[in-house]
Amino acid sequence: MKKFFKEFKTFISRGNVMDLAVGMIVGAAFTAIITAVVNGILKPLINLIPIGKTGLQTVLRKAVEDEAGNILTEALILDWGAVISAVITFLLTAFVLFLIIKAYNKAQSGLGKIKKGFDTLEKAEVKALRKEGKTWAEIRAIDAERTATKKAAEEAAAAEAAAAAAVNPTDEILKEIRDLLKEKK
Repeated sequence: MKKFFKEFKTFISRGNVMDLAVGMIVGAAFTAIITAVVNGILKPLINLIPIGKTGLQTVLRKAVEDEAGNILTEALILDWGAVISAVITFLLTAFVLFLIIKAYNKAQSGLGKIKKGFDTLEKAEVKALRKEGKTWAEIRAIDAERTATKKAAEEAAAAEAAAAAAVNPTDEILKEIRDLLKEKK
């Protein structure tokens, strides 16, 4: 049982679950706002569309009343305006959430560029440079200069290693001849 609760705690404490919960709450709030707008403003306007006697409603069965005017059986009505309103609510909610997600992704990609945009500078160095009053352009220039210096040093080290590793064939042949002559003596 402890293992189950430990797994549940791990699941709940992950960032993705918390993001999902916040997204659900924000989505529900936007849905409530959009539903109120559609039902309070758009639906009455939609039902005003003059189609037949009843607008966007189709009466399948009229209400049955007794002689006193009491309703014995409710009317059976297809409310096309409600269906259209629900579709509009869905589309508006989806559109608003699309805009929110698009803005969130743009902000995340911007943060990713800042975080990943430096080859040689660490986060602490970037923060220190920002505290000194350096602009992002100046910090990028410092990073570019360090990167170029590092690359030049690596290329020089690689060239030295290649030169040291490369054996001149003439030197090797002369060494073999010398070793053979020493053996003959």
